[in-house]
Amino acid sequence: MAKSYAITVKNLKKSYGKNQVLNGINLAVERGTMLALLGPNGAGKTTTVRIMSTLLGYDAGTVSIEGHDVATSPDDVRSIIGLTGQSAAVDEILTGRENLIMMGRLYRLTKESAKARANELLEQFDLVDAADRSVKTYSGGMRRRLDLAVSLIATPPVIFLDEPTTGLDPRSRIAMWDIINRLKESGKTILLTTQYLEEADQLADNIVVIDGGKVIAEGTAKELKSKVGKDRLELTFASAATYKNALDSIGKQIFDSNEEEKTITLVISDTNKDVSDVLNRLTKAKVKIESMDIHKPTLDDVFLSLTGKAKKGKK
Repeated sequence: MAKSYAITVKNLKKSYGKNQVLNGINLAVERGTMLALLGPNGAGKTTTVRIMSTLLGYDAGTVSIEGHDVATSPDDVRSIIGLTGQSAAVDEILTGRENLIMMGRLYRLTKESAKARANELLEQFDLVDAADRSVKTYSGGMRRRLDLAVSLIATPPVIFLDEPTTGLDPRSRIAMWDIINRLKESGKTILLTTQYLEEADQLADNIVVIDGGKVIAEGTAKELKSKVGKDRLELTFASAATYKNALDSIGKQIFDSNEEEKTITLVISDTNKDVSDVLNRLTKAKVKIESMDIHKPTLDDVFLSLTGKAKKGKK
């Protein structure tokens, strides 16, 4: 069966004067899936989202959302998308309920329909108890949940989430992950930009990495990790003397070592064989290991390998 795409971006280019922000971006998001757009700061993630959501013009290329061209049919695009930006875009003076009803009316829902939809979203986003309080009294996590709820007032099939959990505490972030997962399970097509690698790993069906305005890698989290390298065996020793003896015993297999932490890291291809060989060698040398861990490649490794720039990891 041929794949059906809700979002297609071809050869997208955007410059600000002499600064070329996007240099031929290509994206395709299958209907009912989530794509995470990752990259270092300034890579062009937010610019891409602003273009796809009709908030920003572009210099060349084509952008289509559910068959509607962003350049020639912006009103049609706006009618089928929801957008949650990097900061909450709600009225702090109004209550949560009033914000939702106001947005419903702007989408031309009847007064009764807007109230009913507001009640549904307040329940869905666990905001019932705070529904009639001014938004200025909300916590950061509550504001972000309300902001996402507002973007869903018209039940759009396509949702853009531009760093929706930035600045949230770990508990609020996990609550947002649960909400985003439920949206995906309901059949929404979602494009997510994020500063948190674990977020993309946990939520996205596919990941696109951009840097310098270009796509430099794409695939599932598993596929991207496999490009970085093999598993790594980390050994920790109790004393400096034991650590030095281990260095001599293991020899050229060592990938990295840390004298201060007394750890040695090795790249392994065959887990059973390679680990067994190392342990046998240390046993013969009468070197005692304090602890041993096997690490799989992470998205942190992907970023360091592809861009040479550190990213935020698990929080």
